[in-house]
Formats: sequence, structure tokens, C-alpha cells
Amino acid sequence: MSQLEPQPPPVGEEIHLPPPTVVPALTAVGITLTLIGLTTFIELTVIGAVLTVVCVISWIKTARAELEELPLD
Repeated sequence: MSQLEPQPPPVGEEIHLPPPTVVPALTAVGITLTLIGLTTFIELTVIGAVLTVVCVISWIKTARAELEELPLD
């Protein structure tokens, strides 16, 4: 930083970021397989629907666990 730029404010609280995960990508794959399966093979629809449901349940459980770990104030 140069002397002409103002100093940034002091650090307040830490920003919470969720850990990296592959669940959103797998959810998208499951939805895609479900939609493709509707027009082609019923097996793809079943596999995609199961994958989507499992991923969404996992995503919700992880989000709830992370929410419980956050401070109340």
C-alpha cells in the first residue's frame, strides 16, 4: 500500500465460509440424469432421482451442523 491510500479498518469478526464439497455438483448431476432419463431410459430417471435425494439430504444435514457451530451473537 502506498502512503496515499487509507489504512483498512481493523479486523472485526471472522467471516464464516463453508468447507469445499462436491455435493452441489453431484446434485446437479442427479437432476441432469433425472431430466435426461425422462426422455430416454427410466433407469436414468431412477438413478438420478436417488442421487438427487441423497445429495440434498446430505447438504441439509451439513448445513444444519455448520449452523449449530456458529456463535449466537
